[in-house]
Amino acid sequence: MKAVSWLSVVALATVATSTIKAQDFPKPGPEHEVLKKMVGNWDLTMKVAGQESKGSVTYKMDLGGLWLASTLECDLFGTKFTGKGLDTYDAGKKKYISVWVDSMSTHPIVMEGGYDQAKKTLTLTGEGVGMDGKPEKCKALTEMPDNDTMVFTMYVGDVKDPAFTIIYKRKK
Repeated sequence: MKAVSWLSVVALATVATSTIKAQDFPKPGPEHEVLKKMVGNWDLTMKVAGQESKGSVTYKMDLGGLWLASTLECDLFGTKFTGKGLDTYDAGKKKYISVWVDSMSTHPIVMEGGYDQAKKTLTLTGEGVGMDGKPEKCKALTEMPDNDTMVFTMYVGDVKDPAFTIIYKRKK
């Protein structure tokens, strides 16, 4: 009886191993090159509510090169502000995906969208939670005019004017 059980375990392990090996895991594609351009250390100036805050952000490709991970730190209205982001390209949806969390909210902002090669602009839309606790539309534009500059503009709700803008300059 023990021999039959042992053989069953070996057979099951063999089938499971061959199934795992046969499965194709995602690999970074050409769309990930847009995200790779952001890798590095950046100084930032955030403009919000008529004020400016200084800080820094670090971007690195992570999780097998599929995700761009970011860590942002700055002084915002006299308070230390930190945030973390994860960005990728979802080949199934044919869209860029972004998840953002920070020290001023317990709700993530999740957005998706596309990259315009001619304009060198990543445009993402999605939803976050407003100050009143209700869902709120978000739109983010990341313009990349050159390899050492990015301009991030965030719109919240149905407004024409941005909620804030961040200018990034690559550290040399």
